[in-house]
Amino acid sequence: MNLKRLLVPLLVFAAGLLVLVVTAGLVLFPSGPQQGAGKVPIGGPFRLTSHEGRPFTEENLKGRPFVVFFGFTHCPEVCPTTLYDLTQDFAALGKDAEKLQAAFITVDPARDTPELMKTYLASFDPRIVGLTGTEEEIAAAAKAYKIYYRKVPTDGGYTMDHSATLFLMDGKGEFYGTSNFQEPEETRRAKLRQLVKNG
Repeated sequence: MNLKRLLVPLLVFAAGLLVLVVTAGLVLFPSGPQQGAGKVPIGGPFRLTSHEGRPFTEENLKGRPFVVFFGFTHCPEVCPTTLYDLTQDFAALGKDAEKLQAAFITVDPARDTPELMKTYLASFDPRIVGLTGTEEEIAAAAKAYKIYYRKVPTDGGYTMDHSATLFLMDGKGEFYGTSNFQEPEETRRAKLRQLVKNG
């Protein structure tokens, strides 16, 4: 008897929870066209400085599909791994890689000067442009791509916590998809080939 009395409220609660989850799903992930023609609002205008010390905006990337990655030169693992993988992926794509561009945007502009970015990126594919700027300019670019980053104090100074997503953008500067360093290389390269094909 006690079990039945306990079971009824539990079933009512479970049913209510199911309705709540379904309703939230419809609100947060509605079906049908979004943003006009299904466009995802990632990317947009930014004004930064290249590792060559020149002004650089989103217009410099348009015309060919491109990849955007946020990181920093003092990053111990994720950033160099991602840039190394991207370098290897570009090599594997052969001639298709000539139709691609890539931008590495620092989230640590206080340390990542154009000169340091240039030295750091010398170890990777030359098609990867390093971008830095003022704190405000970096914040604006991060906001456009909806990435997270923050300074984390350490015993010897600080490090940066940040999103580790590769944003795949088409030749018009519109969001196409994402990738990351944890994906198998076959998956990453298939996505890049598809981006070139459709971008």
